[in-house]
Amino acid sequence: MSYDPTPTATERRGSARRAGLVGLGVMVALMWAVEVVDTVLGGRLDLWLGILPRQVDGLDGVVFAPFLHAGFSHLLANTVPFVLLGAVIALAGLARLLTVSVVVALVGGLGTWLTGGVHEVHIGASGLVFGYAAYLVSRGLFSRRIGQILLGAGVVLVWGGTLLTGFLPRDGISWQGHLFGAVGGVVAAWLLDARRRGAEGQRSMLRSSGF
Repeated sequence: MSYDPTPTATERRGSARRAGLVGLGVMVALMWAVEVVDTVLGGRLDLWLGILPRQVDGLDGVVFAPFLHAGFSHLLANTVPFVLLGAVIALAGLARLLTVSVVVALVGGLGTWLTGGVHEVHIGASGLVFGYAAYLVSRGLFSRRIGQILLGAGVVLVWGGTLLTGFLPRDGISWQGHLFGAVGGVVAAWLLDARRRGAEGQRSMLRSSGF
């Protein structure tokens, strides 16, 4: 009896999903660990590592701000939608989750840094949450796949009101982070769909060439 060690397509998908979900869990665990440390330090991490608009020393907040929160109630409010929306993305694998997260964080963070109030400190994972939601909604529009379109419609049905109100200027709410995070989600969906179309085009050319 022979044994082929090459993993099947189903096994590869299962491995990718597990890696994506583990990666999501690590991100959530890091957020909670950081909040514990920040609480011990009396909230100093928020001031040190948050986004300070148009200040060079506040630019590092583009990287760190999603892991900072103004208390555990703020963190809990972000954790639930972050896990639910992030898990859907993580099912496509760790690489997909990280790609979407990085694009959303960069676009959302830089947009906030450029447009936020000068004396404001922007923190929280809500920019990622809005980015994840926008990604799930817009990717179906780019791919035109019925399953993704229906999933996007479900996201709009459940979170549509929150998404719209989150863009409205309000004191104490980083609406810039929400807005540009959502823009980042659309950008991520467009980039990943463009890469998918390019890969499919290359495979089509190889098949037509007899390779």
